[in-house]
Amino acid sequence: MSSALDETRHWLERAVIGLNLCPFAKAVHAKEQIRWVESAATAAAPLLAELVAELRLLAAADPDEIETTLLVHPQVLGDFVDYNEFLDVADAALQDLDLEGTLQIASFHPQYRFAGTRAADMGNCTNRAPHPTLHLLREASIARAVAAYPDPEAIYERNIATLRQLGRAGWQRLLAG
Repeated sequence: MSSALDETRHWLERAVIGLNLCPFAKAVHAKEQIRWVESAATAAAPLLAELVAELRLLAAADPDEIETTLLVHPQVLGDFVDYNEFLDVADAALQDLDLEGTLQIASFHPQYRFAGTRAADMGNCTNRAPHPTLHLLREASIARAVAAYPDPEAIYERNIATLRQLGRAGWQRLLAG
């Protein structure tokens, strides 16, 4: 596995699972149902082609084998504004493939920033991965997980509280450890 994938796996294990930012991630990780893909793309067009291929692959795959895909693309869309604009292209590809309602794309980026927040706001860390990453998810899996989880609406608020309590130094120690 490449260093970009190693760093992303470390982030998933330490932050996403370790802090329980996504209570649904631990099971698919433990069952090895995550497809890890590092893109060699250095421009948006080749990344889009890879994204389309990965969307098709995930839609056709047995969920017991591949539940979700992390498409890590360390060499393209390093600027968050460019990345954020690409998300519209990614969503259009999902529509063009007629996979809307079947799959969805979640976004993670080292500079992730929610609208209306300051760049330094710890709440942004809920979506800050070490490398730009497109997370391809099955809608049916999300629906099942949310239905089985008590008060799923509280996850976001709990995550922000956890990250603010952890603080910048704690976040950096967590990822370095």
